[in-house]
Amino acid sequence: MFKRIRQDINSVFDRDPAARNLWDVLTTYPGVHAIIWYRVAHFLWHKGLKWLARFIATIARWFTGIEIHPAAKIGDRVFIDHGMGVVIGETAEIGDDCTLYHGVTLGGTSWQEGKRHPTLGARVVVGAGAKILGPITVGDDARVGSNAVVIKDVPADKTVVGIPGRIVTRSTDEALKKRKQIAEKIGFDAYGVTQGADDPIEKAIYSLLDHVQAQDERLAQLSKEVERLGGKKVDMHLPKLDDAVLDPDDPEQAAHLHKS
Repeated sequence: MFKRIRQDINSVFDRDPAARNLWDVLTTYPGVHAIIWYRVAHFLWHKGLKWLARFIATIARWFTGIEIHPAAKIGDRVFIDHGMGVVIGETAEIGDDCTLYHGVTLGGTSWQEGKRHPTLGARVVVGAGAKILGPITVGDDARVGSNAVVIKDVPADKTVVGIPGRIVTRSTDEALKKRKQIAEKIGFDAYGVTQGADDPIEKAIYSLLDHVQAQDERLAQLSKEVERLGGKKVDMHLPKLDDAVLDPDDPEQAAHLHKS
């Protein structure tokens, strides 16, 4: 147990540049205090001293603001940064080298006995305020964005954001190139907004805009062919996309509004 506690303490230096020395970590990191209290309570729980284990967990919550059920299974080198408001349920499991930030809940969705809390693989990072609910599994190296609410399994090495949690992926180079060409043509700087962004709502909106723009191009081509064959010229005057901006106060997003 003491070896694991030592590893827990050393892991802080790898994941928090604000950690200056051992004394600093031991005296000012509530996440470390909570893990130490948990190791003791977990040991007593499995020795059959369950009331004492729960009492120690309660004392730890008073001092740290972090609630960890002593029956939960927590791997090595788990780091809870800041910590306040973290709740880890009875049947939750956390793999080695995971990082949790303040306000995280690993909670249940049922009052039935048995497995009802999530399982985190190794090296999972859970952002501040995220809620992972139910007996689901979050795969190794996955990331959960701040304030996300995750109620479904997350494959390994994926990132989940939003409510409910959605898996996000970055656009391919070809898709980004095409989007940039369209943006330059219509004077709309969608590329500047979405580059590097993982927000699924933004991605959905800009996917729709891409689709609309592609339709406009096809209509323009069709109009030319109709005119060439002797038909009446089609009025291609369409509504502007000036309102298609999520944050008008963002100079990058609103750049196209000021173009003449």
